[in-house]
Amino acid sequence: QVQLVESGGGLVQAGGSLRLSCATSERTFSGVAMGWFRQAPGKEREFVAGISWNGANTNYVDSVKGRFTISRDNTKNTVWLQMNSLKPEDTAVYYCNRVFQRTPIGSWGQGTQVTVSS
Repeated sequence: QVQLVESGGGLVQAGGSLRLSCATSERTFSGVAMGWFRQAPGKEREFVAGISWNGANTNYVDSVKGRFTISRDNTKNTVWLQMNSLKPEDTAVYYCNRVFQRTPIGSWGQGTQVTVSS
């Protein structure tokens, strides 16, 4: 079973930055697209950002474009989400997962909490 371990969340003031990490045991990590998702209290989990298997292509939900950057290192089986200019509405638990066209296709990890204060 593939394990996903998210980390890097925390409490930050609006306008601040955080860098989330997702480490996976996926042996075929280098061959799969990955994505970040988030779930705010009382809301459904939503797609945030995705990256192709080789890192050549990325895509983002409109609300984070220009502020968040997804990246990966296939030699480290790790994907990151750099979050800048954070807003209170970015507050959520953030998860990573394998994706196909913005749809998660694997098991979920425990996520990492991001809280942005105003």
